[in-house]
Amino acid sequence: MKKWVYISADYDENSGDQDVIKQLKKWSDDDRFKVTFTDTAQVASGSVSKDSDCRACDLKEEFNKQINASSSVIIIIGDRTRFRTAGDICPRTTNGQSTSECTPYKGYTRKLCKISVRPSSDGDDISKVNTYSYIRHEFEQAKKRGKNIVVIYNSLNNMSSWLPSYMNDYKDVAHPFWKKNDKGEKVGDYEFIKKALGFDD
Repeated sequence: MKKWVYISADYDENSGDQDVIKQLKKWSDDDRFKVTFTDTAQVASGSVSKDSDCRACDLKEEFNKQINASSSVIIIIGDRTRFRTAGDICPRTTNGQSTSECTPYKGYTRKLCKISVRPSSDGDDISKVNTYSYIRHEFEQAKKRGKNIVVIYNSLNNMSSWLPSYMNDYKDVAHPFWKKNDKGEKVGDYEFIKKALGFDD
């Protein structure tokens, strides 16, 4: 049976963590490692963002749905993760609709907030109206929903200084994604990821 796993990461093309994502997806084709991954980039480039009026709150709502459908959430921590702020600007958290504007995800012109009711918690989910970055929103949603959270560093070493402050509780369990094999080559730690996702063989 396949497991659905959500990947949260920094997707910047120049300084992000695409190398880890590509390796995880390569492993997903392995018959011993039956995983279907969904990642932030797929959600952001998918159906929800095809709406020209897609906002940060729409993306966060879709992140919630994808995380809820997943058994585990892998959060990739790179050297720039703690500085990422995309998604954190939302005046609606403190102001009324008539005084709140934002820029649609793929737009340039600011528009009036589309949320007419007073924002609050979305039931069992983190509210889609918040001032969290996308990465923090995904982390908080996974935590609130009690998902198996696997925090990995895009590094050969434990880099606790890379963790955002809101992930400090994971300092002792976060693990390097990369290791050196017998030939001294840098490779992904396949066995660690398998075990962390609950595959025993």
